[in-house]
Amino acid sequence: MYSQIEIDSQFDGKLQLIYLNQPDSYNSLTQVMLGELRDAVHKFSYDDNVRCIAIAGKGKAFCAGQNLKEALGFDEDDRTIQRFVIEYYNPLVLEIVKCKKPVIALVNGPAVGAGAMLASICDFTLATESSYFSFAFANIGLIPDTAGTYYLPKLVGRQLASYLSFTGKKVPATEAKKIGLVADVFSDSEFVEKSMEVLTQLSHAATTALYLTKKAFNKSYTFTLSEQLDYESIIQQDAAETEDFKEGVAAFIEKRLPNYKGK
Repeated sequence: MYSQIEIDSQFDGKLQLIYLNQPDSYNSLTQVMLGELRDAVHKFSYDDNVRCIAIAGKGKAFCAGQNLKEALGFDEDDRTIQRFVIEYYNPLVLEIVKCKKPVIALVNGPAVGAGAMLASICDFTLATESSYFSFAFANIGLIPDTAGTYYLPKLVGRQLASYLSFTGKKVPATEAKKIGLVADVFSDSEFVEKSMEVLTQLSHAATTALYLTKKAFNKSYTFTLSEQLDYESIIQQDAAETEDFKEGVAAFIEKRLPNYKGK
């Protein structure tokens, strides 16, 4: 079904691993791959059985950014850069940000340009020690897209966002963790095991609570404190009406592990 991504389902479909599957081009992003990735995230967002989504790269890289060979042909067939961003990058950003399930980036190698931003717009990123990030848009005369101008300053601050964007500096994973680009870093040999431990937990967690937390975090970028407090009270009620809340309380009282259904 998918020609440039590969889907691996775990835990009877509760976890969906989406692999960028163009290793020969270091998983550089094409029109086809962007569309397939967007469609997959959308599908899993509304699949009640799915509890967690992860995005990873096949081969030695996570993602090398936009496929420049494809980009060189934009003007020839009347596809301007602006149209391409609007039609392919922006919809993918919105699908990931609004996704009803946690979307986790698993970075196993270089994440460059739009590839670095793809990881950064996920709910959080896990990376190998040998991986690195580079927001190297300016190196080819472009600006950070894929929500780069929105999220990067919020993740690392304006000064550092400007520095990383202006210079294209390679940021090793351990440094990326220190500045807030990465949630956790594991040794290359332990990455699969350790990242799967995290994904396993999320795949069996109280899914609605995670989604409502994600929505609240997104609102915090534009809400005042008063507005945020009001919003918290509203969605806390939504969380309290879920089956998972009742199960969580019962498990706490009965001193056992909860068996969440994601409902």
